[in-house]
Amino acid sequence: MEFIDYYKVLGIDKKASPEQIKKAYRKLARKYHPDLNPNDAEAEKNFKRVNEAHEVLSDTEKRKKYDEYGKDWQHAEAFEKNKRSRTQYAGQNDFEGYTYRRTGGANQDFSDFFESMFGGASSFGSKGKKVHFRGQDYNAQLQLSLMDVYTTQKQTLTVNGKNIRLTIPAGIEDGQTIKIKGHGGPGIDGGPAGDLYITFSIVNHTAFKRDGANLYKTVQIPLVKAVLGGDIQVETLTGRVKLKLAPGTDNGTKVKLKGKGFPKYKKEGEFGDLYLTYTVKIPKHLTQEQKSLFESLAKTNLA
Repeated sequence: MEFIDYYKVLGIDKKASPEQIKKAYRKLARKYHPDLNPNDAEAEKNFKRVNEAHEVLSDTEKRKKYDEYGKDWQHAEAFEKNKRSRTQYAGQNDFEGYTYRRTGGANQDFSDFFESMFGGASSFGSKGKKVHFRGQDYNAQLQLSLMDVYTTQKQTLTVNGKNIRLTIPAGIEDGQTIKIKGHGGPGIDGGPAGDLYITFSIVNHTAFKRDGANLYKTVQIPLVKAVLGGDIQVETLTGRVKLKLAPGTDNGTKVKLKGKGFPKYKKEGEFGDLYLTYTVKIPKHLTQEQKSLFESLAKTNLA
């Protein structure tokens, strides 16, 4: 099995902070996202590898195990247990008189390090005690639209022929991974099943940019209303709202609509804010009368 250096995948140092890991992940996830690289097999491969690296390094316990055991981090508990047993029976031929049995299949693709630790991936530990190995974790990706995750919804996924009913909380983010316990690969020699990790790919086809629970949008306003003030209609995710422009509204003016953003993840009834940036629309096709009015204005102190 090929060893993948997750730190190199994300382009970070082994001492990187959780914030640095998150920042590097988001940057690469955007770079290799399937929507930005259609029909690009290499980009898809990199996208999956970046998600895999983030899944491990963003979890404190998984990262600790990975730092010590590399790609065999999922078997860390078994390693520690076996090392303790070997220490206890040091100097003895623990496996004498027993037949070693190697197990086959995808879940048993162990590294040389694993084999040296367990004596050829034997099913038996010290003094013939049978070792039960946890099953392999599965990873899957689920693509949804931004509006799909505006409300909590239920979906049924089929994984290895089994239907899994999944509740997706409103506000889940692009690249976020959730764990479904016990829905991974079967355990080895009676061990527990692995877990299923689902990474969400949120496609945004709206005019809004999202950052967590906050939304951002640029809104064009007419020149006359920017100068004289007046009412405008603005689209939000839940419909139109009427806003009042103050006279002399500058280009680039920002306003906040409290509670008009995106739902906060797992915080029922709580929403982020919507931030609007006004851009003044300059008329391009003027009548002669309109041009004359602007020419007259240009002669005043307002020009």
